[in-house]
Amino acid sequence: MTQDQGAPGEAEDDGGLPELTGAELAAAEKLFGDQLELARRYVDHLATSGLERGLIGPREVPRLWSRHVLNCAVIESEFAREATVADVGSGAGLPGLCLALARPDLTLVLIEPLERRVIWLEEVVDDLGLDNVRILRTRAEQAVDLVNADYVTARAVSALSKLVPITLPLLGGAGTLVAIKGRSAAEEVEKAAKAIKKYKGHSAEVRVLGEGLLEEPTTVVRIAVGP
Repeated sequence: MTQDQGAPGEAEDDGGLPELTGAELAAAEKLFGDQLELARRYVDHLATSGLERGLIGPREVPRLWSRHVLNCAVIESEFAREATVADVGSGAGLPGLCLALARPDLTLVLIEPLERRVIWLEEVVDDLGLDNVRILRTRAEQAVDLVNADYVTARAVSALSKLVPITLPLLGGAGTLVAIKGRSAAEEVEKAAKAIKKYKGHSAEVRVLGEGLLEEPTTVVRIAVGP
């Protein structure tokens, strides 16, 4: 997530850390299991130091669970066991840290070019004791020789036509892009058709995840590379 989610604005802080509602708690328990307390600590980091350093805007604090953390964690179902997943433009760790918490079997490589975000990510990973996370301070275009990923993911980075050229090369000729997108996902796939073909992608598919679990399900675009 290279762009700051909900850039700081004039909205007032609610004065406390975000709490899980009944429905959110049920979803969080299902997605994080025995890692839920670590997920709570991550959200606390987002709501405090993440807010203070401009990674999260004040408007987003009350909805960190629903709009951000659960929205990201639900994509865990898209990844095979013990896979390596590269998160391009990780920003505040969305979705990378959510996946690391929901799926301890995965290896996450967080790719983020901005130093202040990298420093924050390193502090959070250290505090949570996540040994399945590696952080690279670099641009995705420069990480091709540094990453051997089975999957690549991204959220709030750019339109798919611009995202494809910086993500598919990280798969080394075989793997899958799982990009979190909004309601215009199908339209983005259509507009990105030439880029997908150029970078040897195929079988582009729009999927809706978390129906019946989340109040607002998550839309992802899957694009395969290779056989």
